[in-house]
Amino acid sequence: MIVRWGLAELRSLLTELGIDSAMLVASERFAALDLPVKTRFAGVRRHSPVETVAAAVTASAEADGLVAVGGGSAIDTAKAVSSETGLPLVAVPTTYAGAEWTSYFGMRDETRRLKTGGSGTNTVAIVYEPQLTLELPLDETVGTAMNALAHCAEALYVRGRNVEGDKEALAGARLIGASLPEVVRRPDDLAARTELLRGAMQGGKALSLTGLALAHAIAQVLGGRYGLPHGAMNALSLPSAMRFNEPVAHDAIQRFGLALGTDDPAGRVEELARLGGFERLRDFDVPEDDLALVAAEAAARPGALANPRHAEPDDVLELLRAVW
Repeated sequence: MIVRWGLAELRSLLTELGIDSAMLVASERFAALDLPVKTRFAGVRRHSPVETVAAAVTASAEADGLVAVGGGSAIDTAKAVSSETGLPLVAVPTTYAGAEWTSYFGMRDETRRLKTGGSGTNTVAIVYEPQLTLELPLDETVGTAMNALAHCAEALYVRGRNVEGDKEALAGARLIGASLPEVVRRPDDLAARTELLRGAMQGGKALSLTGLALAHAIAQVLGGRYGLPHGAMNALSLPSAMRFNEPVAHDAIQRFGLALGTDDPAGRVEELARLGGFERLRDFDVPEDDLALVAAEAAARPGALANPRHAEPDDVLELLRAVW
């Protein structure tokens, strides 16, 4: 993967890649950004609805490459288009979600209220520009950073874990744990934003090397059913999932704690989540009567199946009740 820092690198990067007619994929927020693209698709919506992806595929007919600017939804939309068309993708993430590092992507079927997706994305490069994160609202800042932190935690104990993934996960956790409080205190601190983005990058690398586990499975179902922010759902799901995994992943979780500078890793994750106001599922209007359905769906997802400790629907239900 080609990685560059600074949006000024984009023009020469596209030339290097032989992309002459790039299409921008973004939300309205970044639609007018001064970029070396020929066409613009600015219809990105949260969770990449399947209808939005279909519209973006149609819009890309004359493009020879894609430039995705935005958070996980923009990048997942572009990844889905790339998978469908084979077009090369350059990702410019503006949050800390880490979606730029994986070849798979999520979409939301709004009619069926579930999360779907696919794989086979042709991502060829990533450009990081910390300036684009300066106006990120508090909830998105903390939520997407918590998503990145969940990538780090789960990489250390998921069944596909490996030495290189451990290295990236621990480095990412250290940077996120140290820089996120600073960014919350001083949102316009470019140096702190840069460190947080570097931590998220390493979390994304860890994710690409290993995979997802139980917390992400729960977050995906909650996002799919209710259209809720993926980062916030990870912030709520991760501490309980870590406590559930403690009997079989004690050493990995302790290493994660050391990276965060604490002997209570799950408690520290909860403290960081509260920086964004994320405390209970009920605050997001998740119906208590739906928890059993959410648990059953989550237990069947790939992330749950890759978890180091087997989770039955009743186990997941107990975790959900703990944070409801």
